[in-house]
Amino acid sequence: MTGTSQTLRLVLGDQLNPGHSWFQSVDPQVVYVLMEVRQETDYVLHHAQKILAIFAAMRDFARHLRAAGHRVRYVALDDPSNRQSITENLAALAQHYEARRIEWQSPDEWRLDALLRTWASQQQLTTAEVGSEHFLTTRHELGDLFAGRKQWLMEHFYRPMRRRFDLLLDAQGKPEGGQWNFDHDNRKPWPGTPSEPLDARPVHDHRELWDLLQRCGVKSFGDPQAASMRWPLNRSEALACLDAFIQTALPHFGDFEDAMSSKSQRLFHSLLSFALNVKMLHPLEVVRRAEAAYRSANAPLAAVEGFIRQIVGWREYVRGIYWAHMPGYDERNALDHHQPLPGWFWSGDTRMRCMQHAIGQSLQTAHAHHIQRLMVIGNFALLAGLDPQALHRWYLGVYIDAFEWVELPNTLGMSQWADGGLIATKPYVSSAAYINRMSDYCKGCAYDHKQKLGEQACPFNALYWDFFARHEPVLGSNTRLGLVYRQLQKLQGPELDALRAQAAGIRTRLDEL
Repeated sequence: MTGTSQTLRLVLGDQLNPGHSWFQSVDPQVVYVLMEVRQETDYVLHHAQKILAIFAAMRDFARHLRAAGHRVRYVALDDPSNRQSITENLAALAQHYEARRIEWQSPDEWRLDALLRTWASQQQLTTAEVGSEHFLTTRHELGDLFAGRKQWLMEHFYRPMRRRFDLLLDAQGKPEGGQWNFDHDNRKPWPGTPSEPLDARPVHDHRELWDLLQRCGVKSFGDPQAASMRWPLNRSEALACLDAFIQTALPHFGDFEDAMSSKSQRLFHSLLSFALNVKMLHPLEVVRRAEAAYRSANAPLAAVEGFIRQIVGWREYVRGIYWAHMPGYDERNALDHHQPLPGWFWSGDTRMRCMQHAIGQSLQTAHAHHIQRLMVIGNFALLAGLDPQALHRWYLGVYIDAFEWVELPNTLGMSQWADGGLIATKPYVSSAAYINRMSDYCKGCAYDHKQKLGEQACPFNALYWDFFARHEPVLGSNTRLGLVYRQLQKLQGPELDALRAQAAGIRTRLDEL
């Protein structure tokens, strides 16, 4: 259908929510605009699967809208009229359709929010921004809650959220089980049983789309798996994934939430973050399903509480951090780390088995669970002094669920302590002992997790003690690190000198590890 239109409505690639109020009625005067642009493929180097999954889901969403009777203009990557810029395409389409009004849903990334608002302020036609109708809090709610506080503790936000949405509360309004947080129950290593559930995600053949990306010269990294990709295309498929998680994985999710294994890429994690972050699923419906599993005795309380905390607590919390501190949060580097990322971040070719597996899995599947991201990859990056901005760009590109609003606070704040402790009360680092306790990565590794010195010593060990020695002026007064610094005092002298020399040598040959 062609002709004039009173209104153009922009739908971004992470706004694929068929339940949005925009779509509840059909208006022939409205044209919905979706576009594939180099502006979005190229602003950071992305994993191939991330580009494929978003474009394929956008195309499916456009088909859904057309089938429901809506007018849709889909600007494909190779469309001759494609200016490869969101705002330039909008301007051209407004002229083409003789539109009088352009609307968009609030973007979740600061750069797109600033882009659209700046562009709109320069237009003659009417423009309007509406909410995405996805999140449980407003952009600035967290900032208002913690205004004036040095540390923004998630727990002080999480409990009111549980009360607001009546989640896991008993008849008296108190937390089920008598406590708000069951994190201590969710730290078991995986012994190999129960078995990891079968992957219930659909299989999609995206070879034609991959050929298009190749012809257009879009650069990417990682394994595209174009013939057998398993990320959902639409809400129907995402709901099927949610059903499978609730039935087969949630009962064991809590016990092994922090576990890692070379024999398993997923264990009992949901793999729902992509569907959530592109808005195929609503966070409240997801946590309600988990709570119902507890109420019907199909999942233990610790597992359900841990899962709900990730979504209603952490996910909303980091979004609030993002909007309270952007622009500028992405430039923070409290520990003044500037070491370039080793080349094996793009190949997985390292003798450290933990990094080999966590990075190799990330490159293969565009996914790793939160402990792999935090306590293996992020842990090494912080101990080695890698540039947090370079690491941020890598995380933003490599993970299927990484959009800046959620990835940036997790990387710079939680993982790299680059915000100086706004999010994390202490740096999340460990020696090889933690990785050995929570995984089987150390078995068969070229390095010995028990050794601190020598060619066979695990790099994590010397880097760990050197990290705290190097940063004692900043971290030494942190009350949560008292035990660490008391142990460091006992190492003063030749032993510490040897550890620091070992660490210095490691940092000069990171590409060779």
